[in-house]
Amino acid sequence: SPSPHSPSNGSSRTLSVSEMYLCDTGGQYLDGTTDITRTVHWGEPTPLQKEAYTRVLMGNIDLSRLIFPSNTAGRTVESFARRALWDIGLNYGHGTGHGIGNFLSVHEWPVGFQSNNVPLEAGMFTSIEPGYYRDGEFGIRIEDVALVVEAQTKKPFLTFEVVSLVPYDRNLIDLSLLSPEQIRYLNSYNERIRAHVGPELQRQRLHEAYDWLQEITEP
Repeated sequence: SPSPHSPSNGSSRTLSVSEMYLCDTGGQYLDGTTDITRTVHWGEPTPLQKEAYTRVLMGNIDLSRLIFPSNTAGRTVESFARRALWDIGLNYGHGTGHGIGNFLSVHEWPVGFQSNNVPLEAGMFTSIEPGYYRDGEFGIRIEDVALVVEAQTKKPFLTFEVVSLVPYDRNLIDLSLLSPEQIRYLNSYNERIRAHVGPELQRQRLHEAYDWLQEITEP
């Protein structure tokens, strides 16, 4: 029988511009493993879809930019990824992230944000992946790969460096919900995408993709 990830005439259907599309992608390369999810809407999202997406993004940003003491357990910081959803009575029913192996397992224990994970230390790779789902209607997940690094603080604290450079969908972001700090983070993330991915697209002569990248990463 076909795997759940194989298309079949029975389950396949045409995508439309009037719905959310969640794409969970990944690959294994000689220098590392990726696990990146983006959610997009090519048409006119409903107010709920837009607010839910924005709050998932806020949670992703809030955890990604968090500065915390070294030797902190992932479970003690994972609520930062949920708070913006909790504020309006929403939540998601899965873990906030998992360790990612270097050319190894995509879900690699013991790193992550569950109660049975080890404390976070510099050099660990983890996913950060809040979401929101409504059965039969739509699903949202924004998943990035993050490296635990030392923060620029007097005492040795830690933070995350997001290493997956894939733009978020501007069409789904309600800027009025974001704080100035979240907008600054978003702008600097987009600058990093432009600086690293832009020249590579030009090198490969992918002009259409390059133009799209410039447009979607505008401040």
